[in-house]
Order: sequence, then C-alpha cells, then structure tokens
Amino acid sequence: MLNRKGGCLCGAVRYVLKGEPQAAAICHCTHCQKQSGSLFSFNLFVREADYEQQGETMVFTDRGDSGQPSYRHFCGHCGSPVITKAAMMPGQIIVKAGTLDSMEGLRPPQTEIYTDCAVEWLEPFAGTRRFAQNP
Repeated sequence: MLNRKGGCLCGAVRYVLKGEPQAAAICHCTHCQKQSGSLFSFNLFVREADYEQQGETMVFTDRGDSGQPSYRHFCGHCGSPVITKAAMMPGQIIVKAGTLDSMEGLRPPQTEIYTDCAVEWLEPFAGTRRFAQNP
C-alpha cells in the first residue's frame, strides 16, 4: 500500500493518506464550484482513520440540500481547500484530490454528482455513473 501525501499551496497544512481512497467522485454542485473556483471538485473518499494531518485548518460550516452540515477545512494562510467532513458521512473524510503531491496511480473518478449544475458544454468523464443530485 502506498502512502499518499499532500497539502495546501503554501505548505502550512500537510497530510498523509495511509490507505487507498474508497471512492473518487466529481462534484458539480454550486458550493464545490465556488469553493474550488472552478467547474467542479475532484474528491477522494477516505476512512477518517487513514487520514493524518499536520498543521491547522480553518473551517467553514456549509449546508447542502440535505440540511446536514458539511465542515469545509481550508488553509488559513493560502486559502487552499483541503478536506470536507460531512455530518451525514461519519468516519469518512472527503479529500480535495488537487491537494495531492502526485496523482500517479490514482484511479479515475467513478461517479459524477450534481450533474444538473454542470456546465452544459463539459463532456461527461469517461466511465462515470452520473447523477443529477447526490444519490
């Protein structure tokens, strides 16, 4: 098993994934668009026990369409989004894949969610299951 390392843009927050992600998904929701400053967010779902962080993050409490809180952790120095902890997913951490030091050997996303918010000219990712909302 390969330990994957990552962190924020300025290096104040660093982490190690001690297990392979359980899933990888593209989220097109408007909240992920705003947080990422892009068209979507590439997210890795990992067991909380497999995530080890050094450095402090700031937290923005968000609420999605479920009404449950999501705690979006970001670096207070450079603003990089790092992880999300969703109340409806205890024991799981959602890691922003763009913060990995290397994506070598990372499996492609299997799922796209909130495709009803995706820009119409963006083609679906090959091999993904697509959902208009969160399944």
